Amino acid sequence: MPKAAELTPLGVASLALLAEGPMHPYEMYQLLMARHEDRLVKVRPGTLYHSVGRLEENGLVEATGTEREGNRPERTTYRITDAGHQALDSRLQAMLSTPVNEYPLFPHAIAEAHHLPAQVVADLLEQRLVALNADLDFLVHAEGVVTGKGLDRKYWIDITYQQAMRRTEIAWIRGLLEELSSGQLPWDEPQPTPAELSNKPKESLGKRS
Repeated sequence: MPKAAELTPLGVASLALLAEGPMHPYEMYQLLMARHEDRLVKVRPGTLYHSVGRLEENGLVEATGTEREGNRPERTTYRITDAGHQALDSRLQAMLSTPVNEYPLFPHAIAEAHHLPAQVVADLLEQRLVALNADLDFLVHAEGVVTGKGLDRKYWIDITYQQAMRRTEIAWIRGLLEELSSGQLPWDEPQPTPAELSNKPKESLGKRS
C-alpha cells in the first residue's frame, strides 16, 4: 500500500467522492465539475480514469460491477476500501495541519516585477483586478446557490476560504497601485537591454561646418 503522502490531489478528490458512495468514474467527473472542484484540482476525464486505476492497483478502491447502457462503453463502478478510508483520513490530516510551499506564480511574478516599467506593472495589475473581481463575484454567487439549497456549511467552507483569499489579494493589489501612483513606492525604470542600447541613436559629436 502506498503512503498517504503519495496521494495526488486528484487521488484525494476521487477517494472523497467514493467515500460518499460507490460510483463510476464518469459520474465522479460529472460531480466534480458540477461542484466546481476543477477550481481546486486539475481534472479531465482521462486523468480521472487513470487516477481511479492507480487507486485500484494500490488497494484503495475496488470494482463492484460493470454495466452497459445501450451503445455506450461499459462503465465500472468502484467503492472505497477500508485502506482507502485510512489513506484519505491520513492525507487530509497532513494537508490540514502542515503548511506546504506550493510555489504559486503570482508571488514569483511580484518578486521579479521590478524588471518591468512601473506603468506596465500598474496596467497588468489593473487587468488582474478585473479578473479577481469577476472570480469573487462567481464565488459569492456560488455561496448563494449552496445556501439556497440548504446544504450544510461544512460541505462548502472552501468557497468562503477562496472568497477571503480573493478579497485579501484585491486589497493588497489596490494598496500597491496606490503606492505606485503616488510615488510612495520608488520604481526605477529597468536598465535597457543590449539590443536596445545598440539601436539607440548615437549622439552627434559636433556640428558640421
